Amino acid sequence: MNTNRITAVLLAVFIVTMFFSCKNIRKKPTTAITFDTIVVARQIPLLQNDSTLPYADVDFKFIYPVKFGTPEDLARLQQIFVGTFFTDTQYDTLSPQEAVDKYLENYIASYRALSSDYYSDKSRLPEGETPVWYYYQLNISNKILFQNDSLLSYAVEYSDYTGGAHGSYRIVYYNIDLNDLVTISEEDLFIPGYYKSLTDIILRSLMKKYNVTAPDSLLTKGFFTIEDIVPNNNFWMDNKGLHYTYNQYEIAPYSMGPIDVTIPYEDLKPILKPNNIIERFFPNKENKKSERDPI
Repeated sequence: MNTNRITAVLLAVFIVTMFFSCKNIRKKPTTAITFDTIVVARQIPLLQNDSTLPYADVDFKFIYPVKFGTPEDLARLQQIFVGTFFTDTQYDTLSPQEAVDKYLENYIASYRALSSDYYSDKSRLPEGETPVWYYYQLNISNKILFQNDSLLSYAVEYSDYTGGAHGSYRIVYYNIDLNDLVTISEEDLFIPGYYKSLTDIILRSLMKKYNVTAPDSLLTKGFFTIEDIVPNNNFWMDNKGLHYTYNQYEIAPYSMGPIDVTIPYEDLKPILKPNNIIERFFPNKENKKSERDPI
């Protein structure tokens, strides 16, 4: 009897343990992300249904998550993607498709509002000539640069033309902590008062890249001033380091294009916070093979 009772107790303990273990396994959120893409390619005439007038070429390629963790996790991740793609809080409460539709609607309305100026400008030109500066262009796309169980880094690229000598281009990076579903900034990585030290590290990295031995020598390579070269929070992360980009006109003229500089984590150790998130994201970064090709 005692043996049977002990056996029954052990069996009950085993069943309860397995129940809670399975329950915990089911509750554990997954960081695997499935993506989809919305592609838009539209030619918007300045006046509706008049293809003889100038037009705007609009192209979007919006990669966004469609599967991630719980429904609440997915909604939050989509909100970040929408908000960073369109850089306006009026869109981040919408679904990805709704946001694309609304943004396009607003862009079309804004572009077609120029029609009255077009006729005014055309009237001042010789007969038969067209004010070509009303031919607009807008391209927005994003791409995944790095992903592991804790971190997602991606880029959003913008280019547009709204008249003038040339168009504009910029690239902005975002890093998401997949555990807390928040974006990461320099202040999350570095100790208080990091700014001057990080400035010096970036400056030395640029000097190495452009093969000069003195900061002022960067001016001979086309940079505006040394004082312009400061941390700008525009970086993405992988298991090698931080990758900064300075966009056109930020520290150098348009002709030099975006300026990229990579800083290994080893160079940043003196200013990283104790128990910083980099150690959590990359506990064995020398052996970790998590980098993915851009989507």
